[in-house]
Order: sequence, then C-alpha cells, then structure tokens
Amino acid sequence: MQKIRPNLMIRASLSLALIFSLALSACGFQLRGITELSFKTIFIQGSTLSISRELKQSFKANGIQVVENAADAQLLLEMLNETNEKRILSLSGGGVVREYELNYHASFRTREPADSTWSVPQTVQSRRDFSYNDNALLGKLDEEARLNTDMRTDAVREVLRRLTAIKPTAR
Repeated sequence: MQKIRPNLMIRASLSLALIFSLALSACGFQLRGITELSFKTIFIQGSTLSISRELKQSFKANGIQVVENAADAQLLLEMLNETNEKRILSLSGGGVVREYELNYHASFRTREPADSTWSVPQTVQSRRDFSYNDNALLGKLDEEARLNTDMRTDAVREVLRRLTAIKPTAR
C-alpha cells in the first residue's frame, strides 16, 4: 500500500470545504444576522404579553436599548393584546379528534414621542397544525407546547421585521 501524502489530504479537505461553502451560498443560504432598525432606543408599554421578554431580548441583541422613560425613546411601542386559539381541524369516523389547529395573534402599535397620534394597530399571527392521538397524550402535549413556543418566536421576528419599515424623524 502506498501512503497518502499529508499535503494531498489537506488539499482535498480544503477543496471539499470550498465546494461545500460554494454550494451553500449558491442555494441562497444566509445566517440570520441582526435586524437593521432605524432607531436606537425604544419604550415598551401596554399589556405584558407572553412575547414581551423575548421581544426585549431581541431588541438588546440588535443593539436597541429598551428605556424606562418614554421621553428618552426614539420610538414608543404599545403591546395591545394577544390570543391563543386551539380548534379541531379533523375528526375520525368515530368522532375522535385527529388534528388540531393552533393560532397565535399579537397586536401592537407605534408612535414617536413627539407625535400624539398612534399608528394603526398591527397584528402578527402564526398558525400550526398537529396530529393528535390520545394514546400518546404526554408526547402530544409536549409537541403542542413546542409549537406554541415556535409561534411566539415567529411573532417576535415578525414584529421586528415590521419595525424595520419605521423611520423616526430626527430630533
């Protein structure tokens, strides 16, 4: 048997890594970066929703400071309400539930501190379907909890996307 030279192995590994990275970039894959928001401070008011903590963490991760005083903020965000719905999507022939549909809605509105008029309320929503089986009750309850968490995470991302469109006036 002939020994493979170490340089040849290194070149082959580098070539494979290069081909793999080119393939990933060619398919449009891109790591999620920070959200480009046009304000640096925000004041959050209104109802405390289940997404409030994750929303504050997302602001912090994107370099936005959540301030304690509305006068110090470039943008005011009022969280209005949220709803979680669970409805039967399908039944078996014997009337046993086979699928559920989960819906999550969160509403918010914005305004600049110098402006007295709030924007039109906006609603973000997520929807998930999942199959159900009474024989796997604990697993299905865990799956439902994970789907609800995923929907709330999607709602936070959607709020951030919508806030990218807001361009506060310079003070």
